[in-house]
Amino acid sequence: MEKKIIQTDQAPAPIGPYNQAVAAGNFLFISGQVCIKPGTGDLNNPDIQTETHQVMHNLKAILQEAGTDFNHVVKTTIFLSDMNLFGDVNEIYGKYFEGAFPARETVAVKGLPKNVNVEISMIVML
Repeated sequence: MEKKIIQTDQAPAPIGPYNQAVAAGNFLFISGQVCIKPGTGDLNNPDIQTETHQVMHNLKAILQEAGTDFNHVVKTTIFLSDMNLFGDVNEIYGKYFEGAFPARETVAVKGLPKNVNVEISMIVML
């Protein structure tokens, strides 16, 4: 199976040895995105709402580069620094989908890259 690397300057460049996304077969695997502003490397996290919107904007840019959108997302994983943030993140996250929501799990972890509060990865059908 051939794999294709998806890369856009409309989402933050990887901060390690990975790609923004990889298409393989009929699936797109998007690496976890945090609230880094594309092009600057600055964090956009004055509050959890703004932080979550930035994460979703980064994901949207990668989806668009791959020629797809949130309607084709089949699975997401949300990592939170604190489960007390679940309600706020869930409310923002839900606004980006229409119709059927993807499968999902949400977990609290001890730490996330750059000490952010939320990271989201996706699996998408192409």
